[in-house]
Amino acid sequence: MPTLTLRGKIIITGAIEALTGLHIGGAAAGLDIGGIDNPVIRHPVTREPYIPGSSLRGKMRSLLDKHMGLEANKYIQRREPVVRVHECEHEQDYMNCAVCQIFGVTPGDQRREWTHLRPSRLLVRDVLLSQQHEATQRLREAKTDLPFTEVKWEAAIDRITAAAVPRQNERVPAGAIFHPFEMVYNLFDLNGSGVEDDINWLPHVFKGMELLEDDYLGGYGSRGAGKVAFRDLKVVFKSRAYYEGKVVEPVVLGEGNSLRDLRPQQFAEDIRQHLGD
Repeated sequence: MPTLTLRGKIIITGAIEALTGLHIGGAAAGLDIGGIDNPVIRHPVTREPYIPGSSLRGKMRSLLDKHMGLEANKYIQRREPVVRVHECEHEQDYMNCAVCQIFGVTPGDQRREWTHLRPSRLLVRDVLLSQQHEATQRLREAKTDLPFTEVKWEAAIDRITAAAVPRQNERVPAGAIFHPFEMVYNLFDLNGSGVEDDINWLPHVFKGMELLEDDYLGGYGSRGAGKVAFRDLKVVFKSRAYYEGKVVEPVVLGEGNSLRDLRPQQFAEDIRQHLGD
């Protein structure tokens, strides 16, 4: 029988700063005459905006797909607008694909039995608006259009008639801090094959974060929204022995105020050294 053994976890924590207005769309609560055309997603209890882990994870995967030149071969949505992503169809391709190893593949039917016991390594949690940071207090006190957000008016212009159709987009203002964010990267030993490949794929996670900083998160990125930066970063390794109570403290792999302060390529040796702890 195939076996899957957890050998440890790399945990990446920190804060996300909105450098420009940030729009991650949510569903309108109902018909509201004169209301916002495109609202942001909000926490159902606090009504504060937040960043869904799925948005972070999905954007990082999409950017890594493009960075590595992977084929967008799987339809997520066939009707307009058509949405396609990359996902390995064959086991040999999967074994050499860092993106599918990190983010996972959809369990297949009998034609794709190889997809069973192929877990994703990376999980990304939702990121709430910081409760301690002074930026949040300023948002609470500011006379914004809506609680914690601004309304940005835009106009779609007919290029033939020059007719303008105004619309309203809700955004979290620049300067907002979301904290704490947490990404967890698992090291799995499949059938006794070890975790060397998992260790070697880890830098791609940080590459995805770096690509995201130079792209945008959420919507309307081509019109100025969605530039973010990762701040106050800390990366720790928790070995199997840590979860068994044999080790008291996790191993700190790196710390810094920005991604540039980290050295992901140097994490591998520390991880290998403490795998048996």
